[in-house]
Amino acid sequence: MLKWFVKYITSDINFGIVITDHQAKIVEINHMACRVLGIKKECVLDRDLKDAFPGLPEKWNFIYQVLTENGSVRNKLISWSNQGSKYDLLVDSDFICDDQDHVLGRFTIFKDISHLKTLEQQIQRSERLAVIGQIAAGTAHEIRNPLTSIKGFLQILQQSLRDKNLQREMEYISIMKEELSRINLLVSEFLLLSKPKDIQFQEVDLNRVLQDILVIIKNEALLHGIDLVDVTGGKLPHIIGDVESLKQVFLNLCKNAIEAMNGNGSLSIDFQLLKGKKVSINFHDTGPGIPPYVMDKIFDPFFTTKENGTGLGLPICHRIIHDLGGNIRISTKGYGTTFHIVLPHI
Repeated sequence: MLKWFVKYITSDINFGIVITDHQAKIVEINHMACRVLGIKKECVLDRDLKDAFPGLPEKWNFIYQVLTENGSVRNKLISWSNQGSKYDLLVDSDFICDDQDHVLGRFTIFKDISHLKTLEQQIQRSERLAVIGQIAAGTAHEIRNPLTSIKGFLQILQQSLRDKNLQREMEYISIMKEELSRINLLVSEFLLLSKPKDIQFQEVDLNRVLQDILVIIKNEALLHGIDLVDVTGGKLPHIIGDVESLKQVFLNLCKNAIEAMNGNGSLSIDFQLLKGKKVSINFHDTGPGIPPYVMDKIFDPFFTTKENGTGLGLPICHRIIHDLGGNIRISTKGYGTTFHIVLPHI
């Protein structure tokens, strides 16, 4: 009776469900639970919990912990890792009893809320960008005005030093001017966050966009000793977007990938047509990959692993693609990283 009931309600439901009998043996597990937990149904049915999930570290073995609880479990948030994929699960568990309150078994239901966690992070990131933008809009001119004056006086001073042939002092002035240029660049990037860019929506040929920037990318790759492989073959679909914004994103991703390989590796650009009339433009490098602790922060403003980076390049790219109705996905497996730019196409 218990097995029939469980099969009936779990046949098509967007929850992971695990049912055990009073001896803690698994009597039913649905498809979603198998997918998230990384197991095969036929391998765990009618087996004791410890036998069904052997060798798991205690911190991951939530199945055994939850299903052996003496009481109810409600809205317990648990992280689960399976073959490189991380899941955030919301877990409920309780006893199954008959009319006489005899315990027949126990059920555990869990919902994959990873997308909600991702959405929450995106909202927090957008709020931070908005605050930074407001600060930038209010202070950009106040910063740039003295910078212009300082740079002007440095140029006069440099000319005076040149007339007196003071080479070392001239080098100091050159360094100061370079640092002023870096500050000015940072202010410019602030202003990109202060308000959404005035995107000119029009039909865009992605093949033309990539061809326009390939010369720049090839020169950058050659300079760093990196091989460039373009396998798009001129077969990318058209989208509705903004040419200059897309160039900015593609150039930024290519430049980051080239710099990540430290003079040894290759950068490839390809694409995939996805369901729902979407296209994924993929930028794959053969660098060292992105550590998990970096992956969670990579789109946060000011977070950077570069010595001279501002930490605003990827947040700006993320904002541009979001404004175009798309998203950026990242896949890395310890060797090489791929940035997937997913956009709706015509």
